[in-house]
Amino acid sequence: MTYRTEYNELGYIVIPNFLSETEITPIANHVDRIFNSWMNKHKLDVFEQQLVNMHSLTDQEYFEHSKEERINFFNSITPLKLVQLIESIFGEGIYFHNTQLFFNPSNSKARPYWHRDMQYSPIPDELQKTEQRNMVSLHIRIPLVKEKGVEVIPTSHNRWDTELERNVRLELNGHKNYEELPNGKLIELGVGDILIFSAQMIHRGNYKLNNSRKALDICVGKHHQLSSGFIDENVLPTNQEIKLIQNNQWYTCAKDYS
Repeated sequence: MTYRTEYNELGYIVIPNFLSETEITPIANHVDRIFNSWMNKHKLDVFEQQLVNMHSLTDQEYFEHSKEERINFFNSITPLKLVQLIESIFGEGIYFHNTQLFFNPSNSKARPYWHRDMQYSPIPDELQKTEQRNMVSLHIRIPLVKEKGVEVIPTSHNRWDTELERNVRLELNGHKNYEELPNGKLIELGVGDILIFSAQMIHRGNYKLNNSRKALDICVGKHHQLSSGFIDENVLPTNQEIKLIQNNQWYTCAKDYS
């Protein structure tokens, strides 16, 4: 089965040992510095709001001390083999959207919640349903420590919710978004593995099976009227920086839509 066939069928792909230690180390070094800086400012918010992730790690605010470090980070998260892999599966026209870092909550009350990413946008659920099959919106997960950190509902990228899934996901009719759903698939990843999955499939994090979590998600997509408008100029390279990035096509494509 090819990666394209596997994704089309299930909505996700796991590729073991895709990145070497040499490729992961610079990513981890950047992430650790950025996360520690962010956490020092937001520790109270993380607890009170039961946060499990941060976003926009490429934002200029984290690189005020060194513009060169920002270029290095952009380079490290778009190695040629990753760019070529994604484009071999999904075709050209991939744009960089953002980054997210997932970690365990500091508040034990936090519960993992089923969702489709776009449900947190102002776009009506019915319109999301109509356009579901026309969108390519992806997470590329790079675990920086071993994890059983994400659970997905296979095939839910190609169909809309069952009645139970909708009630749980949107907390309707007395249901909660942390309830168990049938057919959930818990994915285990080692350092060096990558997971590619649809942002619009039903999925949730997992906290209890991991003593610690540190998973970087690179969020990419293809142009669609519902999603391209959410690109944030602040997380993209400047016009000068982009000239110094080796595999810059995802960033160049994003700037065309920002």
